[in-house]
Formats: sequence, C-alpha cells, structure tokens
Amino acid sequence: MPEDPRTERTRARLREALLEECASGPLEKVSVAALVRRAGVGRATFYVHYADLEALAVDACAGIVREAVDALHAWRGVPDPASPPPALVDFFERLPSHHTLYGELLRPGGGGPLGQVLHRDLRARSRAERELAGAPEPELVASAVASAFAGVLADWLHGMIAATPAEITGRVWRLLISLHRTPLP
Repeated sequence: MPEDPRTERTRARLREALLEECASGPLEKVSVAALVRRAGVGRATFYVHYADLEALAVDACAGIVREAVDALHAWRGVPDPASPPPALVDFFERLPSHHTLYGELLRPGGGGPLGQVLHRDLRARSRAERELAGAPEPELVASAVASAFAGVLADWLHGMIAATPAEITGRVWRLLISLHRTPLP
C-alpha cells in the first residue's frame, strides 16, 4: 500500500530541516524545538513520525545507504579492479557534505544505527546478486562484503584511513573484488 503523500511531505520537510540544522553543528546540539520550527511543523507532528532525533537522522541518511548499495552494484560483466563504477566514485566524493552527521551515525568499525542499516541492506543485495549468479557461499561472501564496506567507510569518515575520496574509492573497489574472487571450498 503506497504511503500517504502528506506523510511523505512531512517526513521530507523534517529530514531536510535536520540536514540544515546539522550543517552548522553536531546532532547532539540539535533540539526538537529548533527542528520543528525550521520544518514548519508542530512538535506533536514530529513525534507522530519519529521516536527521537536519532530515528529521524537515520531516516534522513538512509539515502546514503541506498546510494552505497546501488553504487557497489553499478557494474555488469567482469569488474575491472582499476576502474571503480562511476556511481561509487560519485558516492565517495559527495560524502564529505554531511561528514559530521554520517560520522555520528556510522561509528568506527561500521557500527551505529546507520552502520546497522548499511550492513543489513548491503548484505541482502550482495547475497541476492551472488545467488542470482550461482556464485558459491552467498551468505558468507555477502556478510564479508557488507562488513568490510561498512567498516572501511566508517573508519575513513572518522579519519582512521588517510585517503582522498578518489583513493578510498579505488581501494574499496579492489578490496571488494578480492572478496568476491577469493576461492572458497
């Protein structure tokens, strides 16, 4: 059943307001009062849609999860280790725009609420792709791919891996290709 357009418009306004609020400071400094004022909705409306600010933040950043999953699967045929998909390059280049918020929700090692969503969605997509291709060990490789990507992404966002967006894109791409190509018994 499709979602009510009014509900989606309200959620979109709240997501946009949160991203604007977080552009000038961390999530922990955002108040519900300032957020609803910026979004032009009532406080009660906020709580109809979200349990708290973290739930809204995860929803606002869920687009990054979809982009990451799509970017990692934006190729067909035999992957070239020297040429990451353009969607993956674009993904890493755009991340710094909301670096602080993503870093709050995606903790080092790939944990945190956004890390959980990223791991779940990427694992499901990787497993489905491997099953469709008849590749061995779809569960194992899907878990390894999701864990590696979420962990590297988080550690890069937190400055634990020194690399430009272009450099990290190439490194991640080669790592994930290696995981897919590793011979399994």
